[in-house]
Amino acid sequence: MLKLRAKGLRWLKGFHLIAVSCWIGGAVALILLYLIKDGVTDGGVLFGINQSIHHVDMVVVVIPGAFGCLLTGLIFSVFSNWGFFKHKWMIFKWIVTVTAILFGTFYLGPWETTMMEISGKLGLSSLRDPAYIYNQKMNLIFGSLQCFILMVTVFISIFKPWKKRKRKR
Repeated sequence: MLKLRAKGLRWLKGFHLIAVSCWIGGAVALILLYLIKDGVTDGGVLFGINQSIHHVDMVVVVIPGAFGCLLTGLIFSVFSNWGFFKHKWMIFKWIVTVTAILFGTFYLGPWETTMMEISGKLGLSSLRDPAYIYNQKMNLIFGSLQCFILMVTVFISIFKPWKKRKRKR
């Protein structure tokens, strides 16, 4: 199988790090945008913040970063000696990446979209709407948890704490 050389691996690592930065940086930005909604006194501003959250997540930063991580991770696994399952820390990274993308797709994204739609219809009254409150709470809790897990994953990538898996003969 064709393998990347050292220079190619460095380029790939650079692109992987850019994708990781986008994913985690975008997640931190989303949390901060959630926190600035506390003092909002205008429905248009609330809707604007929710639109900003939606665009940072779906279009500009988070999703492109997540899929960038997935794609560069796949390229690393196929075209380098790292492989997919040689190392326990690598298996952990695959589980986190795929789980985070799926959770974001089926939970975080829909919660966020619902918040944007409700605030677009109800304006400031959204802050008293049970569906809006529920979606905001779930998104803040689980979005923060996911962001933390992604940060932990960065350190696992750096320290590679678990030994290589033993192969059965």
